[in-house]
Amino acid sequence: GVTLLLRQRGVISIETQRSRDDICPVTILNPYPHRIECVTPIPYTNPMEPRIGIIGGSGLGQALFEETPGQSIRVDTPFGPPSADPLLFEYDGVPVVFLARHGVGHIFSPTQVPYRANIYVLKSLGCQWIIASGAVGSLREHIGPGELVLVDQALDKTTRRIGSFFDGSELREGAGAVHVELAEPFCPQLRQIIWRAAGGGDPERMATDVLNFGNIRVHGRGTYVCMEGPAFSTRAESLMHRTWGGDLIGMTAMPEAKLAREAEISYALIALATDYDCWRPHTPGQSKQALLTEIIGHLQQATANALALVKASVPALWQERQTKFAAHQALELAIWSDKTRISNAAKERLKLLWGKYF
Repeated sequence: GVTLLLRQRGVISIETQRSRDDICPVTILNPYPHRIECVTPIPYTNPMEPRIGIIGGSGLGQALFEETPGQSIRVDTPFGPPSADPLLFEYDGVPVVFLARHGVGHIFSPTQVPYRANIYVLKSLGCQWIIASGAVGSLREHIGPGELVLVDQALDKTTRRIGSFFDGSELREGAGAVHVELAEPFCPQLRQIIWRAAGGGDPERMATDVLNFGNIRVHGRGTYVCMEGPAFSTRAESLMHRTWGGDLIGMTAMPEAKLAREAEISYALIALATDYDCWRPHTPGQSKQALLTEIIGHLQQATANALALVKASVPALWQERQTKFAAHQALELAIWSDKTRISNAAKERLKLLWGKYF
């Protein structure tokens, strides 16, 4: 088995079938002997304790971390290291894990983000829900800079990212044919909880209503076009995305939402509109530097707005933690392979994700 070993000075590591006199063993649910290290003790020693995961920019994490003491933890996964060390802390009595999607200092481009490792790490730390945030460009006049959108649909235009845990490429053999249902790529139940936390009422009105959460406008729905990047759209592409029904353009929602579904994690995305995409002409005579300054200002405003909504949503979600979320059983009918034909290596490698179905 795998044992979590806690040294008295607060250094934590995972080792297999070993014990030492200066440490006390604690069993955890992790089938792989990957190392975990942190500079101070992890505040949550119960691996069965559910947690809420938050994915966002390093600015959001820094703002959360400054208000609440916690620990960073170093974790490896079967898919390599995550983009940054997760931060574990409590907010308003709720156990939370924050992960900076692009790494500390925004060092990973959207294509380079290790999406599988990120979602796997959150799963291994007990996250049953993820509230994600991400900057987007607006494709609609009524979604202005600084406003927030509870995304409900997505168009995936990415081409260079591995979009599944079950592709089997690392094993050089079939890892099972797994087809999760994705008609609603963002968990409707979690979206409704965030909506109510923002002051919304009847969830049936999410498709049409815009809330005023303090001085923040929150849109109840929006279709996110996820492009590969890193270059932004051409004007022709931006106009095409509008004809497709897109409301927002971004680079990170996919495959993040798909992987969360495969990991049976309830996932919702709060999109932060920083500017209008290039379908809408900029102010005549505005310099590039002035435009950049304006966009950065909108991003800072949107980040502060998202932080306020996340703070309201975390305790509201925790109150609903006993509720059954459909996403938590996403693999129940998704494994189409003859399970007796799936290799033991594949079963063990992904035991954290699908072990309960074997």
